[in-house]
Amino acid sequence: MKVAIVGLGARISHVAALLKKAKPDCEFVAFADPTPTGHTYLESELGYSMSAYATLEDMLVAEQIEMLMIGSPNHMHIDHLRAAIMADIPYVFAEKPVVISEEETFELLELMRDHGGHQRIMIGLVLRYSPLYVMLKDAQAKGQLGNVVSIEASEHIGGYHGSFFMRDWRRYSKFSGGFMLEKCCHDIDLYQGVVGERPKYIASFGGRKSFVSSNRPEVAPDYVGIAERCAPQDPERLSSYQPRWGGGNDDFESDGDIVDYQTANVEYESGAVMAFHTNINVPDEFRRFAVMGTRGMAEGDFIRNTFKLTDAFTADTLSENDHVGPSKSNHYGADDQMVADIAAYVDQGIPLKVTVLDALEAGLTALKMDEARMTRTVIDMTPTWEKFDSYGLKKGS
Repeated sequence: MKVAIVGLGARISHVAALLKKAKPDCEFVAFADPTPTGHTYLESELGYSMSAYATLEDMLVAEQIEMLMIGSPNHMHIDHLRAAIMADIPYVFAEKPVVISEEETFELLELMRDHGGHQRIMIGLVLRYSPLYVMLKDAQAKGQLGNVVSIEASEHIGGYHGSFFMRDWRRYSKFSGGFMLEKCCHDIDLYQGVVGERPKYIASFGGRKSFVSSNRPEVAPDYVGIAERCAPQDPERLSSYQPRWGGGNDDFESDGDIVDYQTANVEYESGAVMAFHTNINVPDEFRRFAVMGTRGMAEGDFIRNTFKLTDAFTADTLSENDHVGPSKSNHYGADDQMVADIAAYVDQGIPLKVTVLDALEAGLTALKMDEARMTRTVIDMTPTWEKFDSYGLKKGS
């Protein structure tokens, strides 16, 4: 299988290297990127060179490919997806989020409806493949949760990571789609998957209080971000959180428009509810959930690597695990399973755990969370889903 990449950044080069191991017949033939930061790493992993192009259009003219991997900045996804669909490329992998606005969402739905694209687009919403989420869904399938009633969930990241967001291109909503979409679409997708429904109503509040000039640490008046927040003896970690394309040089004087904390309340179509909280300056980071159902309660933390299941009637602990999977590395072990499932999908047609339609629904939820935050209103999602459904695309068909 001949594979090409547009937007050869650090993340997509990592996924591509894992895919090569999972599916050895992948031949990475070319990439399109004027500043390919993942180029050296990927070619060292592959053991051979790829042809380089300045634009996707040039690459599509010159190369015959069977899979395109999209790792470009978020605001470029729609153009690259459109080109891939119109070129009738058999398989397309796109990093999350799929697109960055309602308008782009509906444009993509129209493209997929008219050109049969939704079955060939695979999305990097990797956490559905994580061991912890698999355990949660297994407990649900066994009836140990019953009907989902309420969810408390969070994604909190350390200041070193928050500093990166405030200096990277992701600091601009026009490029990233906003922090809730860029970073938390994983989590939004996970819990929509647990409830098995889309949101009916959304409310949200948040802003920026940590990464502001008045909060610059007195001990470091010339503080410019990651170097002071991250252990200097850990160069690999420092490298991972250095801004690249479009980067700025100061997090407390960031010219970006993203928030550094936000809460959102969601009521799903059945009346189940979720309270979600994110903060990007947390000294002891965690990413956890508590799912309360009519028959049981499931608690987990992706970072602290824990899972606990409790019976609602007896209060007995049904299971407790402090070693669910790898902590942090490869998205808590999810990256490896995702590429294994992609290989199985391409070779055998085995359905993926997440579809492009799931990803678009999670993306619209995130975008409406920001709309609710900015307008200080409760958003009724009914007209949004009516328009979404009008394109006639169905999961699994």
